[in-house]
Amino acid sequence: MAARIDHAVVSGTFSLDGETFDVDNNVWVIGDDTECIVIDAPHDVAAIRAVIGDRRLKAILCTHAHDDHVRMAPALRDAVPAPILLHPDDRPLWELTHTDELWDVDLSDEQEIVVAGTTLRVIHTPGHAPGAVCVYVEELGCLFSGDTLFNGGPGATGRSFSDRPLLEESIKSRLFGLPDDTVVHTGHGDDTTIGAERANLS
Repeated sequence: MAARIDHAVVSGTFSLDGETFDVDNNVWVIGDDTECIVIDAPHDVAAIRAVIGDRRLKAILCTHAHDDHVRMAPALRDAVPAPILLHPDDRPLWELTHTDELWDVDLSDEQEIVVAGTTLRVIHTPGHAPGAVCVYVEELGCLFSGDTLFNGGPGATGRSFSDRPLLEESIKSRLFGLPDDTVVHTGHGDDTTIGAERANLS
């Protein structure tokens, strides 16, 4: 059976620089009836496990280390179990949330990860966070953008460890080369496409 995408929305908080906000996060799961990979682990282990079902979880792939994307990663790792994957440039952010344990496997630019016979390609897109990555799945015509790119434009900057010019350069140089009809599954909010967002960041 070909890989498919399953989805849930979970609610919680995001905290950085002494401020806390209520947020809704998308949970994306890629796989088939046998195995899968989770992209990000926000807020609620039970809700994530409900999307996984009885499948073998190959990895917990974190798009970046803001607390609303990795807070439940160690608990999910303990419950399933499965390795946590994160780009090492996000270690300072990870350590703001998890002071006594690390992730398991470093992500790298252009790394390929296979699940259910489908290849996921890691694209390092720093700016929203130093180690932010997107995940391109050519066979499914989609990109998982984390908080790098949203429906309406680039992700947020202006907080610690973020850089707006670098984020815009990452999007233009690394993502806008993808086909315009590539569906962008975001970390928060609605889907968009590469073509639609090209018009929002000229």
